[in-house]
Amino acid sequence: MSRLPDLALRSHGGSVVAASDESFAERQSLIRPGAPAFQPGTFSARGQVYDGWETRRRRDPGHDWAIVRLGMPGVIRGVVVDTAWFTGNYPPFASVEACEAGGYPSVDELQDAAWVEIVPRSPLTGDAAHEFAVDDGRRFTHVRLNIFPDGGVARLRVHGEVVPDLALYKGMTVDLAALENGALVTGCSDEFYSSPANIIASGLPRHQAEGWETARRRDGGNDWLTVRLAVPGVVHVAELDTTNLVYNAPGAASLAGAVVPEGLPGEGTEWFELLPRTRLQPDTRHRFRLPGDRVATHVRLDIYPDGGMGRLRLHGTPQEP
Repeated sequence: MSRLPDLALRSHGGSVVAASDESFAERQSLIRPGAPAFQPGTFSARGQVYDGWETRRRRDPGHDWAIVRLGMPGVIRGVVVDTAWFTGNYPPFASVEACEAGGYPSVDELQDAAWVEIVPRSPLTGDAAHEFAVDDGRRFTHVRLNIFPDGGVARLRVHGEVVPDLALYKGMTVDLAALENGALVTGCSDEFYSSPANIIASGLPRHQAEGWETARRRDGGNDWLTVRLAVPGVVHVAELDTTNLVYNAPGAASLAGAVVPEGLPGEGTEWFELLPRTRLQPDTRHRFRLPGDRVATHVRLDIYPDGGMGRLRLHGTPQEP
């Protein structure tokens, strides 16, 4: 489950659009990237500082909630409710609901949406990450975390498969390798320093850890990764971005495409050349016009011999249905 992207992550465009209360700790902390931090004895006017969302003590029969707009709508496969560092103030129970709301709904419109329960009311413990599998194949745009009756949650992770609405781009080129458009990293030779999934994330990498970086090879081979494109299409322009990789950029890279109707590329996959082995420079956004016109469902990036890549962009034309 955790190998799938976090659809709610703030750096993927997620937002906590509303909450019943955030008296002790702000709601947006729920979807911050990275692990929650904590330093004992740090107090503000709200009390002990927590890296999470914390509500006041309720004195009525209700419960608290927070609504999250997914940065990347999709099919939810699992949810993590993390109460890290909350020990005497965590909620004893939580549930999660989801809905699909098109356009740009207001909070009032979301309250009236057709919410469905994807995680039933379940017990929680303090200072622990609680994983819940979700078995619902529908596409969702928002989730609502309910806590009973009140308390603090450090992080909410919503792992799943991105299912965008690409109708907006009909007749236009799109980044076929963008995570937000539905692409997915399906294989990788090495991820010693950082995840290969970073390479297709939104925005520019701020530092090395926000890209993909491998260990140093000592065997004469080379590192690689494969990407399932958002939709089958023809790649016209490739961008290989080594931003922030000054002393550990690959010396060269190549790209190959393949058509894999089902499953993952394997030993018998027939790859065709998109970009021949080409020299790269450190800390540089390289853009290459690709001459071919063959449709691909998957692309393989080879780097020589090892190193890192900040971003991979593959701009192209989706195949007509």
